[in-house]
Amino acid sequence: MRSLSQLFLALLLCAVNASFAQRVQRPFTHSDTLRGTITPERAWWDVLRYDIWVRPDYEKKYLLGSNSIRFKVLSQGSVMQIDLQEPMIITNIQWNNRQLKFRREGNAFHVEFPQTLEKGKIETIFISYEGNPKIAVRPPWGGGWIFTKDKLDRPWMSVACQGLGASVWYPCKDHQSDEPDQGASLSVTVADTLIAVGNGRLKERKMNNNGTTTYKWEVVNPINNYDIVPYIGKYVTWHEDFMGQKGKLDCDYWVLDYNLDKARKQFKQVDSMLTCFEYWYGPYPFYEDGYKLVEAPHLGMEHQSDIAYGNRFENGYLGKDLSGTGWGLKWDFIIVHESGHEWMGNSITSKDLADMWIHEGFTNYAETLYTDCQDGIEAGDDYCIGTRKRILNDRPIIAHYGINEEGSGDMYYKGGNMLHTIRQLIGNDDKFRQILHGINSTFYHKTVDSKEIEDYISKQAGIDFSKVFDEYLRTTMIPILEYHIAVDTVEYRWTDCVAGFNMPVKINCGEKKNLMVHPTQEWQKLILQTPPADMTVDRNFFVQTKRVE
Repeated sequence: MRSLSQLFLALLLCAVNASFAQRVQRPFTHSDTLRGTITPERAWWDVLRYDIWVRPDYEKKYLLGSNSIRFKVLSQGSVMQIDLQEPMIITNIQWNNRQLKFRREGNAFHVEFPQTLEKGKIETIFISYEGNPKIAVRPPWGGGWIFTKDKLDRPWMSVACQGLGASVWYPCKDHQSDEPDQGASLSVTVADTLIAVGNGRLKERKMNNNGTTTYKWEVVNPINNYDIVPYIGKYVTWHEDFMGQKGKLDCDYWVLDYNLDKARKQFKQVDSMLTCFEYWYGPYPFYEDGYKLVEAPHLGMEHQSDIAYGNRFENGYLGKDLSGTGWGLKWDFIIVHESGHEWMGNSITSKDLADMWIHEGFTNYAETLYTDCQDGIEAGDDYCIGTRKRILNDRPIIAHYGINEEGSGDMYYKGGNMLHTIRQLIGNDDKFRQILHGINSTFYHKTVDSKEIEDYISKQAGIDFSKVFDEYLRTTMIPILEYHIAVDTVEYRWTDCVAGFNMPVKINCGEKKNLMVHPTQEWQKLILQTPPADMTVDRNFFVQTKRVE
């Protein structure tokens, strides 16, 4: 029998090893690079347009499809990387009526042209593909194709593939930095008893006289690969107009037939959502393609002009308030959050998955702004601050670049609270709103990296936020304001922060109320007339405090 000290040591080693195992990252592989990097076989060509056709077989869980890819030659090239994830297969690739040779390497296909393509040329390849796609296990978090049934036992299908990638179900250049500049079409062939809904506008409904119908949908704006998604089921629809900052916006709603009445009532929130977000972020980014909510067989996703809705037609997040304050039960989380992505995530897209905070941090903060619009600034503050309890600080928000890796889920709540803190530092909501408008006009329909957004905010605010971004995005630390109270003075400094961190913060101490001080990592002194009992920091600043003797 081991002694108590030996047993304690063994338990301690197990705990250390378990903790270390949670922190150790899997080694990066060549397939990670092929998926997440602009390889030489991706760099020489730019996607202009996708024209996708797919026919899903519900019983066999099988897809038959094609994708016509129009592209511009940026520099001379003859070998192209096309992505399609296993177990899907490419059966044929044609260019100028000639079959092209290709070889597979995991989820990437290397396509060989018979000659070097010249810079500036516009070319098109036609790809035929088929197979049993990866099935989504827990959509939208566990992505893939969704084959399920509605409450009346009828087929209901869709896709959720953010992060996993659109190449899970159709061949493409599966990298967020390259969107089809001239838009995309999606044609879906389904049984006559079903309806297929896609992104943008319905261009054609063709009866095939064989028991199937083909629905063709089209967007004219650039679009994320993972945003191109069909919904297939027994849908009914209605239309409404929203008079927005750019005129009439077409709003269309598609839900399962037995949910029509509940949906008509719940979706009335769209009007106030659009009004609020156009005020804070600028005009809805896709007037040409319209706005659409579609009932989906999963919780929700920000599919551009084709938003997936599965929140059971109730307020909150599946009936819960993520902030714990009560404010989150006054509106439908999926309508507000996923629609917010039309601005940040769809119109403005991170080039690399590592910078996904650009999507989620801003859209999480859109929830605060919506609460602000509906119930006032104090309610918005309450909501934002209430979400802090969900921050884990498990790993940095910004992940490794070039391997298609997401950072911490803190990109939502920590990202939102960082933006809330920056709003306080700017100290002028008109200016803060101008900056949000400026981001959405400067980077309209573009792909960006984090540094571009960070630099833009600092420049427009006239404040260097570089250390703030480094602290909250690139470390797991939350800055601690240490302070020491003497008879008539208080000393303070920043700890648990990046080198050079000098963020101002608003405090209450003695007779000093709402005083903005400028701590550094060196002790500073504030002289007071009245001996203070304690010092507090304005709750809107996402920091910690620690009193030391």
